[in-house]
Amino acid sequence: MNILELIGRNKELFSKDISDNNQELLKRVQESSFLVLGGAGSIGQAVTKEIFKRNPKKLHVVDISENNMVELVRDVRSSFGYIEGDFQTFALDIGSTEYDAFFNADGKYDYILNLSALKHVRSEKDPFTLMRMIEVNIFNTDKTIQQAIEKGSKKYFCVSTDKAANPVNMMGASKRIMEMFLMRKSREIEISTARFANVAFSDGSLLHGFNQRIQKKQPIVAPNDVKRYFVTPQESGELCLMSCIFGENRDIFFPKLSEKLHLISFSDVAVKYLEQLGYEPYLCETEDEARKLVKTLPQEKKWPCLFTGSDTTGEKNFEEFFTEQEELEMDRFQNLGVIKNKLNIQEDKLELFEKEIREMRKSMSWDKERIVNLFFKMIPEFGHKETGKYLDSKM
Repeated sequence: MNILELIGRNKELFSKDISDNNQELLKRVQESSFLVLGGAGSIGQAVTKEIFKRNPKKLHVVDISENNMVELVRDVRSSFGYIEGDFQTFALDIGSTEYDAFFNADGKYDYILNLSALKHVRSEKDPFTLMRMIEVNIFNTDKTIQQAIEKGSKKYFCVSTDKAANPVNMMGASKRIMEMFLMRKSREIEISTARFANVAFSDGSLLHGFNQRIQKKQPIVAPNDVKRYFVTPQESGELCLMSCIFGENRDIFFPKLSEKLHLISFSDVAVKYLEQLGYEPYLCETEDEARKLVKTLPQEKKWPCLFTGSDTTGEKNFEEFFTEQEELEMDRFQNLGVIKNKLNIQEDKLELFEKEIREMRKSMSWDKERIVNLFFKMIPEFGHKETGKYLDSKM
């Protein structure tokens, strides 16, 4: 499967920036120790591999998914073999007492990279998953930064999202609020982050779902009115590592919008995907028709597809990596832009957020409306619109 062709490109996005800076990358990685949090997810695995292949002194990887961690180790061993440095993985929940004990037992890392996140727009469909998203995306991040400060780490990197720029969904807004919490901690430790496009075929993504649908002999479903920018898993790892190593305090790295980064619809990717597998897309009118035809059409090298408009809560009509108010540095790298942030701590808002979330959790009772209202207090320009429809109600 040629991922670049599927997302409408024929060249890797960051190859020039990586080659121009590779000697310094090698030097920094080889003389440093790393902790990767959320390291068994799609982006976490990509980041781990970018670090591992440059022979770090120490590389510890933490993730809540035991199975994904096993696959990461198999992948690393099969691709790169072994390093002289200390490489270990730990199946731990970052929010747990066990993780805190693990960190207290050592905690000596030059660089800590946090790739853990609840990333799905659909996570806002109920107030309980939404509260977990707040805990993972905001408070776990704040906790692990404080631990890094106390142990004297050199740098903390965490991943944000393009959806944090003028957010319209709760996931993007949670990452924007996370960036506000990062600002407060940036007085005590150097912090950098990254906003980037959809990672093609990352775990749980619609494109990854195409693989599952083919394996399970089910129809391919995709919106035909939503266009997105895509990066490959390797490019996501490169972007994060570049920001971690070269980002100055409070920098946010993002892919430059150029002819090398193409906007493409999910339905167009689906068509290219099926063509690479040797199937002709067959457009259906309803879910029932698609489910019925998948029993017979594949034998004719055709695959039933349902391409429809998007009407679910939280979908953004377009993608952007920065806002008009943010200061940009666009000439340092060929295909990487940098948002330069001055120190701007909104202490009253941060304390309000902490207080209200703490009260909700203590009461063991909250609803989505209360959380949404709190998000509007944090981000007055928040563009959230409730349609009453969610992705889980679709095929």
